[in-house]
Amino acid sequence: MDQRYFDDDATLRRWARVAGALYLVIIVGAGFAEGFVRTGMIVPGDARATAEAIAAAAGLYRFGLLADLIAFLADAAVAVLFYVLLRSVNHTVALLAAAFRLVAHPAIAAVNLLNHWAGGILAQQPDYLAGFSPEQLDGLTLFALELHGFGYLVGGAFFGVHLVLLGWLMLRSVRFPGWLGAMLCVAGVAYFVETTAHVAVPALETLSAMLVVAAAAAAELTLCGWLLVRGIRTAEPEPPAGT
Repeated sequence: MDQRYFDDDATLRRWARVAGALYLVIIVGAGFAEGFVRTGMIVPGDARATAEAIAAAAGLYRFGLLADLIAFLADAAVAVLFYVLLRSVNHTVALLAAAFRLVAHPAIAAVNLLNHWAGGILAQQPDYLAGFSPEQLDGLTLFALELHGFGYLVGGAFFGVHLVLLGWLMLRSVRFPGWLGAMLCVAGVAYFVETTAHVAVPALETLSAMLVVAAAAAAELTLCGWLLVRGIRTAEPEPPAGT
């Protein structure tokens, strides 16, 4: 492979720590938006209570969207940085991994924020929606948030493929520990299983969601910590594995 595909270890270590810092932004931002804001406001099966919770904390609800948006902006940069860190293992696979991550979050998940925004508008029932009854607006509010949840699942399928590819690259890389790559592969499979279970086997929704929480949290928090603390291992440029 052409020498332009290789960077010195010191430079790559700096980029790895930048990636780790951005990953921390993603974890905090997306975790706050999904785990605190939306989860705290959605009352399953109760459209009225959900709409009231959003209307009562409209500022927090909008801040949740902003936190998600910042996380997805950081995600776009992380996708490119992982490509830079791992392209010496296999240029084509590293490019595929970046493409799947860019589709999963900056593309699908960012557009999916429109459902979050719509839920906030419907819950506050502005005058231009006066043609709808309060009950209809409440129902549409909950529906918008349910669509947002399904949008997450669609993005999760792409993200799962990304993690498997990223894990494979790390398993073959001398700059990252193999066990970290294995954890990412398991997390990637868990994401894909969650999406397919919700679509094809609804009875397994809860179990698959728990699998993702356990596998993904462990893998991604560990990856973030490794990047921040270690960056990469010192190594000579790796021989190409084919493109």
